[in-house]
Amino acid sequence: MDVSPERLVEQANERFQLQDYYGAIHLLEEVIATGRAFADAHHLLGLSYSLVGQPEKALEQLDRALALNANYIEALIHRALVLNELGREEEANAALRRAREVGSERRWGFHGHVAAKLANQHAALGNAYYEAGSLNDAIAQYEVALKLGPAFHDLRYKLGRMLLEAGRALDAHEHFTLIVRDRPSYLDAAAMLGLASYLAGDGLAARAVWEELKARRPEDPRVEAYLALLSRTDVEPVPVAASAKKKKK
Repeated sequence: MDVSPERLVEQANERFQLQDYYGAIHLLEEVIATGRAFADAHHLLGLSYSLVGQPEKALEQLDRALALNANYIEALIHRALVLNELGREEEANAALRRAREVGSERRWGFHGHVAAKLANQHAALGNAYYEAGSLNDAIAQYEVALKLGPAFHDLRYKLGRMLLEAGRALDAHEHFTLIVRDRPSYLDAAAMLGLASYLAGDGLAARAVWEELKARRPEDPRVEAYLALLSRTDVEPVPVAASAKKKKK
């Protein structure tokens, strides 16, 4: 039976708490291989690599976590520690300054680090609702999480996927568009943007997104499958903007 990436991260956390860092690394590398890893997974993998004396690999994973969530305070702090270990003191100080800036920001009346913690707790509650089969409640929790952490694109990505599952392609399209605009290297989000466009009736936009993605990630079998899906579709594409207008009437 396939184990979800979320469950693998939970198991990795358990191994980490037991100081079995190599066990955590093994599980987290498995998550990374699925192409569905989020910032938390990269952060924990980076921390695990740091604790087994592999700072270069640690830095790579921490950078990937921050590419997904630029305001991830723990990742910024651990990145600073790794950079200091590598003798890159100026970069370490810059990372610490950024962590202090994030911590002093206020969102919804909370300091940045408190808002970030609450955002992750709402996301965890959303995951619990999702696993219990309550998709609408899961979506509601993720929407609150993003109000607290609007730059948390790993959470935005998960919300987008839930919205697609709920049949809300236009709403999902908005979220994936934001991610791709802010994080052009987030190729999984680009793939989902194409899917949201397709499900919203805009086959031309979907094809454009997937053709560009194919050029950037030719080894991804999903892209070929998506393009093959388009070639078998006889539905006249409807622009997303036009579809959105109909929705508002």
